[in-house]
Amino acid sequence: MPEPNLEDAKRLAAAKALELVTSGMRLGLGTGTTAAQFVALLGARVAEGLDVICVPTSERTRTQAALYSIPLATIDALPELDLTIDGTDEFDPKLNLIKGGGGALLREKIVAMASKRMVVIADSSKSVAVLANTRCRSRSMCSASK
Repeated sequence: MPEPNLEDAKRLAAAKALELVTSGMRLGLGTGTTAAQFVALLGARVAEGLDVICVPTSERTRTQAALYSIPLATIDALPELDLTIDGTDEFDPKLNLIKGGGGALLREKIVAMASKRMVVIADSSKSVAVLANTRCRSRSMCSASK
């Protein structure tokens, strides 16, 4: 069986996370390419009648969720969440991970802390042997940071 392409892998991870969502839940919506796949799939379920209310972790996610008519709230209005689904920048073989390379880290942390449970979704392109190695964009930057 052929390995799925990157977008298919992100969609598969998002679909698996969507299995955790039940009607009546208060959700945190993460930011990034894999989280965007989750928002799209959640939007389809909301269109079918799934009753949820969500707190986005970025303006980009808020805009996407609004396009799918996903009910939204702020963290001030909804300070306790059942579940947050978010992506990651990198994860290692021990499932340690790095978040926040995309710039939404503060809101992601606030929403995650308000959640009873957080699920991180990722595809294999986020898997690294050693965390933070991909932060070095050139050899000079890597050697300067050591």
